[in-house]
Amino acid sequence: MRIIAGCAKGTRLHSVQGLSVRPTTDRVKESLFQVIGPFFSGGFVLDLFAGSGSLGLEALSRGAERGIFIDQARGSIEAVRRNAKATRLDKHVEIYQRDARAALRTLKGRGISFQLIFLDPPYKDGVLPEVIQSIDEGELLEEDGWLIAEHDKGEALPQEIGKLYIERTLTYGDIQIDLYTKES
Repeated sequence: MRIIAGCAKGTRLHSVQGLSVRPTTDRVKESLFQVIGPFFSGGFVLDLFAGSGSLGLEALSRGAERGIFIDQARGSIEAVRRNAKATRLDKHVEIYQRDARAALRTLKGRGISFQLIFLDPPYKDGVLPEVIQSIDEGELLEEDGWLIAEHDKGEALPQEIGKLYIERTLTYGDIQIDLYTKES
């Protein structure tokens, strides 16, 4: 696992120990970034259920301005810290060990909105529809932003949740990534 492009290109990332975290492979990550934009000119990124922080750090390496990383597992938080330091992007990140739903309420209170939101919870948790609903209600996704929901191919997400709708679906083996955007 590594950063594929941008200022931190080639940096090897530390993964989280154990079976509870399933990192997005470099091949899937590279394909995803071909779709959502190979490079960014600013914008905030939210990496919820961050794991190793690979997706959010990739966005920062490619030009996103600031990233917020949230995970409730201590091992994941430690991996994100190590990876942010290894990529020299640590001055551009905020890292919190919190439950996703509580974190979303806090972010809504701060009045922050995001250009990119990555959601990659443990498969079979079934939390994605509820979390996406909270993101919509909190108006956390910018008008031209992307909400990227990674899940098991067998789990079907609603086409629309509030003002958010699936614009594109990518499938890689057993992995499905739904790309939500906001109605204008």
